[in-house]
Amino acid sequence: MNLVSEILLGAGRRAPTKVAIVTNDARQLSFGDLDRLSGQLANVLTQRYGIVSGDRVAVQWNKVPELLALHIACLRVGAVYVPLNTGYTDHEVLALLDDAAPSLFVRPTPIAHATRRADFAELEAAARDASTDFDDVPCDADTPAAILFTSGTTGRPKGAVLTHGNLAFNCRTLNDVWSFTSSDVLLHALPLFHTHGLFVGAYCALSCGASMIWMESFDADAVARRLCEATVFMGVPTHYTRLLATTALDRERTASVRLFTSGSAPMLRATHEAFTQRTGHQIVERYGMTETGMITSNRIDGALKVGSVGPALPGVDVRIDQGLVGGVEVRGPNVFAGYWNRPELRESEFTTDGWFKTGDIGSLDDEGFLEIVGRAKDVVISGGLNVYPKEVELVIDSFPDVLESAVIGLDDADFGEVVTAVVVARSGARLEVAALREFARASLASFKVPKHFICVEELPRNAMGKVQKAELRRRLSVTTLIDE
Repeated sequence: MNLVSEILLGAGRRAPTKVAIVTNDARQLSFGDLDRLSGQLANVLTQRYGIVSGDRVAVQWNKVPELLALHIACLRVGAVYVPLNTGYTDHEVLALLDDAAPSLFVRPTPIAHATRRADFAELEAAARDASTDFDDVPCDADTPAAILFTSGTTGRPKGAVLTHGNLAFNCRTLNDVWSFTSSDVLLHALPLFHTHGLFVGAYCALSCGASMIWMESFDADAVARRLCEATVFMGVPTHYTRLLATTALDRERTASVRLFTSGSAPMLRATHEAFTQRTGHQIVERYGMTETGMITSNRIDGALKVGSVGPALPGVDVRIDQGLVGGVEVRGPNVFAGYWNRPELRESEFTTDGWFKTGDIGSLDDEGFLEIVGRAKDVVISGGLNVYPKEVELVIDSFPDVLESAVIGLDDADFGEVVTAVVVARSGARLEVAALREFARASLASFKVPKHFICVEELPRNAMGKVQKAELRRRLSVTTLIDE
């Protein structure tokens, strides 16, 4: 048995003529099309490129539906799929190729590396003459299925090895918790090189036989116009703020949607409230990461707590390490096998009793709902006192003229670090720093009030909408700070 390929292809094989994907230009692929193409590509991978079980296949390609067939083909072969961010530079890619040592790199343009490269058009051309029949290589729960590299904001990127068991568990659990069925239509506007877009969005839809409306990238107006055709939308907080900025978003267009989810970054309470007021819908926040897939989710039955990412998913355990300023730890079938070529990290990234240290700081309430306060590495230690950025950000974000903020620590000879707030003003507002500082003092202890307030037009974010605090620290460490 090939665990994940059977899950992804099973529902489609029961309804092969059903539309699996419809693109923006109205092109359609049925579940049968994906099944047949995955078989043809599996034959090409093995017969033309010599790919065998355990080989890594790296892919850096724009978001096209056929990429899902290639991913499934790798699973059927027993190969390990290594998706790379399409925004990576050649310099970044070369380092990842050295690390992953793939047997094949699927990418449109040449790169100065010894790895054999194939253009996706070459694969598709060869597939047209290949058989659609393929005997899947047996893969059990412990078989590696994918390597996803973490962002590498500190040190070199780490490749998280995800197994067939990890991916199957997450997929089945989310379908149950979010009540996915073959009647659903997912509006898919996420990238495919990330856990969110591939292992959450696409996997949930494919495994239950739901259709997908395929957006090559997120465009707020286009998404708002097509929400009337969907029952599910998955996004990140930035997507929702941009949807709220378009006049196309209203109750009529969202009437058919039964589930809006958000993850990959915390969502402001103001965004929650504005979205509910505009559409009548609540956004279900969930929590996960590359190494674990999904960990928690708010419930879709109305028991939703704004500011919380919900209780642990069934079968997943979450605890707070009181000895590490509230570090969130997790164990369960969703937790990855370890970091590729980094066995030394097993000791530092896992507890002695086998729990994975997420690096996030959080708290659990009496009902088991988790609230994420921030990243352990982002805690500001000023004068020996811990300052948790989210607590300060919540206060600053409630100031009328502030759209959003990011709180970081900057080196200081006296205090070690000083609290610094990087602030984006609301459109048309003129932010008065003195008034903002007094506002913060009314709610925060003096050591938590930012010493510096830096006004910027926007915060740096990665592809999934997470604010890049390491980048902020880098920029501001070489900048003269002028507050007033």
